[in-house]
Amino acid sequence: MSRSITSLTRRAKPTSSLSPLSAPSSTRSRPSITSLNSSPSLVSDAASDSSSTDLGDVAAGKGSDEVDFVDPFPDFLWMTTEEPHRSRRMAILKAHPEVRKLMGPTKVTAPLVVSVLSLQLSLAWYFRNTHPLSLPFLLTAYIVGGTANQNIFLAIHEITHNLAFKGIRANKLLAILANLTIGVPYAMAFKGYHIEHHKFLGEDGIDTDLPSRFEAVVLNNVAGKTFFATFQLLFYALRPGFIRTQQPTRWHALNLLVVLSFDALLVYTCGWYAMFYLLISSFFAGSLHPCAAHFIAEHYLMDGPRDITEGPNGTIGLAQETTSYYGKLNWLCYNVGYHNEHHDFPSVPWTRLPQLRKIAADFYEPLPAHKSWPYVTWKFITDPNVGMWNRAKRTEHGEKIDPAVWNVSARDADVAARSEEEKQREERDEVEMTARGYGSDREAEE
Repeated sequence: MSRSITSLTRRAKPTSSLSPLSAPSSTRSRPSITSLNSSPSLVSDAASDSSSTDLGDVAAGKGSDEVDFVDPFPDFLWMTTEEPHRSRRMAILKAHPEVRKLMGPTKVTAPLVVSVLSLQLSLAWYFRNTHPLSLPFLLTAYIVGGTANQNIFLAIHEITHNLAFKGIRANKLLAILANLTIGVPYAMAFKGYHIEHHKFLGEDGIDTDLPSRFEAVVLNNVAGKTFFATFQLLFYALRPGFIRTQQPTRWHALNLLVVLSFDALLVYTCGWYAMFYLLISSFFAGSLHPCAAHFIAEHYLMDGPRDITEGPNGTIGLAQETTSYYGKLNWLCYNVGYHNEHHDFPSVPWTRLPQLRKIAADFYEPLPAHKSWPYVTWKFITDPNVGMWNRAKRTEHGEKIDPAVWNVSARDADVAARSEEEKQREERDEVEMTARGYGSDREAEE
């Protein structure tokens, strides 16, 4: 197989006695390069800085007396390969062409959105005369309102991929309607940022889901991580303004007008307590709530950076920047836990993601998955080796990964022997997937 993968990390591979973040900065080696050569397996080639102490020496107590020292300023995992989903999507389409039948909108989303909106508006009306700091108000806002508004957040996420209706305009209007019970207009701004998150996953300065270095330095302790997990929505709301601002469109203006007008109408007819119910529900939905854990679970490296060669053909190491969760909380959250599946096929709606995983089980079952969302939050806050630094980043789109790498079941065959016709078909598939999964702002339907 021709050389097809190069991955760069700015963290040294830890020894068995050291966690990925536990080596002092003075002991970290220079970036290491990992290549896929003619052999199907990955070969690691790490060069140590002559001025650095070898990590093995540190583990043995040589050259440092601070073996247990946790570096307060570690680094992100820096990759030189592209994100893993494009190439795996091509490999799955080749192995399981029937996946195409799963693509396209589902009729379930729109009535579900209306049902949850009705529930939240009914509760807002019910609590219109109840003080926001009363126990019944807060408990309902956390248990019911937080879950309902997290459901609405993820409905908007689903609609962003044009998976409620066939028409783009209809999807945008439904997203604005769903935005009503959140209390703050954000659906159209989210749309632009989220599409970039898919297209440019992990690219520093474009993917606004990534924490900045400032956040990672300031919040690199239990108190800081608790603050982040409590006020995640604040970070996601403010971070884009510092990293990558959007050009406002008439859809942004319409979103702003509709939601703020609705807010004013709600306050006028039901009073401020009704408005507070929706706002507090939104806060809880993005705070220390079981369903909110998906924000962290999706892309943080909860087991620390893995060796890029881990797994057959390095598939585990290459796939580590996205992790799925298959538990029961998906029932409340539009199956967003199926996150590898979603990033591989953003044009497959939430109702069919379990079927996608079943069809392509040979690709998904070998990948690590979270067993519990609440545990992810607990570990993120309490584990000193997990934190804001545990994200994979890249400075550019990265070197393309050969789709054949993911064909683990055929790794003993000559998986590189693909005809030009097959390569052209893969390119056509990529264009099709991009159009169906990301084509949310075509001018023709503006």
